[in-house]
Amino acid sequence: MRSTSNPAFRNLPQGGFGGGYAGFQTQPQPGMPGYGGYQAPPTTGERPMTVDDVVTKTALTLGLALVVGVATAVAVLAGALSPFPPMIIGLIVGLVLSLVIIFKQKPSAALVLSYSAAEGLFLGAITGVFEAFVPGIAFQAILGTGLVFVVMLVVYKTGAVKVTPKLTKWIIGATVAAAGLMLINLITSLFGLNMLRDGGTMAIIFSIIVIGIAAFNFLLDFDMADQMIRAGMPSKWAWYAAFGLMTTLVWLYLEILRLLYYLNQD
Repeated sequence: MRSTSNPAFRNLPQGGFGGGYAGFQTQPQPGMPGYGGYQAPPTTGERPMTVDDVVTKTALTLGLALVVGVATAVAVLAGALSPFPPMIIGLIVGLVLSLVIIFKQKPSAALVLSYSAAEGLFLGAITGVFEAFVPGIAFQAILGTGLVFVVMLVVYKTGAVKVTPKLTKWIIGATVAAAGLMLINLITSLFGLNMLRDGGTMAIIFSIIVIGIAAFNFLLDFDMADQMIRAGMPSKWAWYAAFGLMTTLVWLYLEILRLLYYLNQD
């Protein structure tokens, strides 16, 4: 079973459908159809998860975040709402809910949708601030994020890039390295040294690299969701897959928004 850099998928429960990580059978049984020669039957009476389930739940999750985000951004731009309260509330609530979802290890539509709304509040407040400085940047960031998502989905579905154990290790390593550099830069910025986020050439290059890493993380997210489907996990787990994709989309959107701001600075 391949791993993933997305914490939403890295903490899927053990056991479940036939044993093994995330409920996937690690020892295929002959004569049974499905992933790796084995299709684990649902033990709860619930129908198995399908691609349509993942698409529907992901659309609902992203749709809610988009509605809340647009409403918040409009209120910020109109001066009816200060950006800092919704930004802080969305950040804290989103972080807490994400940790609950990850460590609870049980799919919950209410928690995932609440997380989506919190992220919409957070992203909307930030977007409103950036939009005030660079009109049109929000639409560009949304368009760019959607384009990257679609391109990586096509790359995955066509098999142009195979999700192999070697590629998986590379993506996880790159993600950890990028996160480490961002943490170090955050600490050093407190002492006046902010090379990776100052809008200069180094910051632009770093943002492009991070966007590339985030894009490749979609391959791992798609692959893990595909494995969940092939393992015959209950349809309610589609909410967990949607949550995993949402976390990568939030990361990608923020990085694209930041890059566009850098490129539009005088």
